[in-house]
Amino acid sequence: MVEDLDVVYLWVDGVYVKAGLEKDKAAILVVLAALRDGQKVILAVESGYRESTESWAAIWRDLTRRGLAAPKVVIGDGHRGIWGALAAVFPEAKEQRCWNHRLLNVLDKLPLTRQAEARSLLTKIPYAETREAAERQKRAFQALCTKRGQAEVGRVLERDWERRVTFYQFPREHWKHLRTSNPVESPFAAVRLRTAAAKRFKKVENATAVIWKTLLIAEKTFRRLDAPELLADVASGVVYVNG
Repeated sequence: MVEDLDVVYLWVDGVYVKAGLEKDKAAILVVLAALRDGQKVILAVESGYRESTESWAAIWRDLTRRGLAAPKVVIGDGHRGIWGALAAVFPEAKEQRCWNHRLLNVLDKLPLTRQAEARSLLTKIPYAETREAAERQKRAFQALCTKRGQAEVGRVLERDWERRVTFYQFPREHWKHLRTSNPVESPFAAVRLRTAAAKRFKKVENATAVIWKTLLIAEKTFRRLDAPELLADVASGVVYVNG
C-alpha cells in the first residue's frame, strides 16, 4: 500500500508509446518515487494526456486515496497539467522543472550552426556549484544572445526559473537525481518496451497493463539514490542552502 511508503521525492512524466494505429496524443503517465531509504518505486502508470490537468488530477486523486502523503519535491517537465493538478492536492510540495527539457527548448530556437556553442554554455547553468553561480551563467548566456540579436532566445531561460533552481534547497549529493525527469524516462529508453506494446495493442490504454508489469520488473534494477542517509533530514523538513 502507498500509505506504508515513506515517500520523499517524486518524478512525473508523460511518455509517448507508439501503440498500434492510434493517432491521438494519449501517453503513458508515470509517477516514480524515492523512499526514505533511497529505494525507487513505481507508484502509478496510467494512460492519459500529457498536458491535461484532468488526466494528472485523476492520478493524484488516486494516489491520495491510496494513502500518499505530500512529497518534499516533485520533478517533472513544464506541462501545466502536471502542476495545476499537483497544486490542488499537495500545495506544500516544492516543484523542480526538468533541465533537459528546458535546454532542448532553448536549442530548438537557435540555428544549427550555433547550437554546439550554445549547448556548451547552457549545460554549465544547472551544474553550477551554487544558485548564485547558476544565475551568473544564465545572465552570461542571455548577454550573448542579446549581442547576437536573439534576446528572445535568452529570455526562454526566465520561464519557471524559480522552479528550475529548487534543487539547490536539497543535499548536493542528490542534485544529479533532482535536476531532470530522467529517472522516469530511462526505463522507457529500451526499444523492446515500446515495440512490444505497439505490436500487441491498438490503443495506449490497452498497453498500460503490460507496461506496468514490465516496469515493475525493471524496478528491481533501479539504482538507489546516492547518500540515502540524507533523506531522513530531507523528510524531517531540513532545507539546504546550495546543498
